[in-house]
Amino acid sequence: MRAVIQRVSSASVSIDGDIRSEIGRGFMILLGIEVIDSKEDVEWLCKKIVQLRVFPDEEGLMNKDIKEADGRLLVVSQFTLHASYKKGNRPSFIRAARPEQAMPLYEYALAQLAELSGKPVASGIFGADMKVALVNDGPVTIIMDTQNKE
Repeated sequence: MRAVIQRVSSASVSIDGDIRSEIGRGFMILLGIEVIDSKEDVEWLCKKIVQLRVFPDEEGLMNKDIKEADGRLLVVSQFTLHASYKKGNRPSFIRAARPEQAMPLYEYALAQLAELSGKPVASGIFGADMKVALVNDGPVTIIMDTQNKE
């Protein structure tokens, strides 16, 4: 499971020209689910995300997590995070989980993030053609992969 976590001052997801979800300060998270991923991966990743201290404290140092910063979360499913590009110029997505496996893990991630953060989590629609807009704050972008836990 891979996540691209961007600290944002604002972010939104639109579908067919209509805004589906939007947040102010917080994290815009692109979440890619791989065929080998499990609920344990979701739990590890969500805990790491909520405890990630990248928001400024009173002295301007990155010492606060999403809860301490009173931030929000916006999560978008992104199977292309598991693209294989080693052969040729057309990426292969064979490692990305199929929808019947990925959708329940995606929904579990949304529930875990809501529980751990204590706030509702904004999201896109799994499998939809979405337009994502964001203002990266910092910029701060962190990539996490459950295959690299150590």
